[in-house]
Amino acid sequence: MKNLEENFKLAKKQDRRGQKALYEMFSAKMLAIANSYVNNLHDAEDILMNSFFTCFSKIDECREWKSFQFWLRKIVVNNSINFIRKHKNLLYADVELTEDYSDDDFNENFEEINLEEIFSKMPDGYRLIFNLYVFEEKKHYEIAEILNISEGTSKSQLSKSKKWIADFLKQKKDERQYAK
Repeated sequence: MKNLEENFKLAKKQDRRGQKALYEMFSAKMLAIANSYVNNLHDAEDILMNSFFTCFSKIDECREWKSFQFWLRKIVVNNSINFIRKHKNLLYADVELTEDYSDDDFNENFEEINLEEIFSKMPDGYRLIFNLYVFEEKKHYEIAEILNISEGTSKSQLSKSKKWIADFLKQKKDERQYAK
């Protein structure tokens, strides 16, 4: 942690070595986060570069070195959402929930989950809302505000994403059993 503190202080002084060290510390994790939203490594790399540019341009807004990683993550997530808004035409259907899928369906065979594979195949709208709800811990009213959709649509899309994941995992399980 001492390294982070020192590099953060250097980066605040616009020192390139400090900036490079922070980039090396966090770029892989932030790239994975961006990719979990956009599902395209080249786009995720662009988002990463733009996020670090923003980060180093506005580093004075981050007061404390201890919160740097969380502050940077917020920049990456916001840039990912803005990228999706700009480049992908997502349509959300306002559908009332008719079925609710329990967390038991969702948690089945959790130890065998390959998130990268799931996110690469999950529909964009499901992935976006799932990420915001699960990983960013946003409430449905916040997601609705961020994406300019209704709260019901957010709930519906989350439910559909859970069903999609449960179906995907069941299909994988069936494929493994069939292969035996």
